[in-house]
Amino acid sequence: MTIRPELIEKLRAKRDKLTENVSPEKLEALHAKGLLSARERLDTLFAEGTFQELGLHAAHNATSFGMAGRSLPADGVITGNGYVGNTQVAAFSQDFSVVAGTLGKMQARKITRIMRHALKIGVPLVAFKDSGGARIQEGVDALSGYGDVFYANVLLSGVVPQIAVICGPCAGGAAYSPALMDFVIMTRNNAHMFLTGPEVIKAVTGRATTMAEVGGAEMHSTVSGNAHFVAEDDRHAIALVKQLLSYLPASNTEDPPHDLAVPIEERRPRNQ
Repeated sequence: MTIRPELIEKLRAKRDKLTENVSPEKLEALHAKGLLSARERLDTLFAEGTFQELGLHAAHNATSFGMAGRSLPADGVITGNGYVGNTQVAAFSQDFSVVAGTLGKMQARKITRIMRHALKIGVPLVAFKDSGGARIQEGVDALSGYGDVFYANVLLSGVVPQIAVICGPCAGGAAYSPALMDFVIMTRNNAHMFLTGPEVIKAVTGRATTMAEVGGAEMHSTVSGNAHFVAEDDRHAIALVKQLLSYLPASNTEDPPHDLAVPIEERRPRNQ
């Protein structure tokens, strides 16, 4: 077999373009708000050198509303698996820098592929949610894609742990999937999860509301009950994910982790 260095260099250049789509200036602005980029979230979660990406070169096939020929790195979501400590974990991370992380047909296929991979091999799923909802340029294909994601959520339910991390706005369809997962972590200031935003609510009902009132972390952790944990920023949220994973079995075929070296003490309750 003849090795063609020029093709290898072409592939490397293409990979660099797809993986380095956020400028240093934008990264600095994200960090100032306590946010990480989509790739930084996965790099922080997984042990160094263990993450294996799937579908890096996936591309949409939409042609309407200015989408023809438009390049969307990884189609707005990064998927793959790696190790968190000694536990193999599957994950996806929506990229808000790519058309606001909106979901289209190909993004849905990438997400459901990694979800079914987690189901097949029996490992936890971690989902970093940062999306403006359905990609309206793709119309019913985007809505159908959400149906596929919700169906996969139900398939995984009770089989492998599902952890959702809400890092930014999750509007419309993007709010349904986290509610079908086992644990929901929201960052205090940057995360919002709602079906309809304040402007639409005001137009329909006449009531003025804020993003925090309809979908903030405080509201979901104290009123709706949709959020189980509130994190201060992205790094704190990922630390909570790691802590949760340390308590959970990889799937319903295993027992929860238990350190046999720790002695079990039987103590009488103080009121007896």
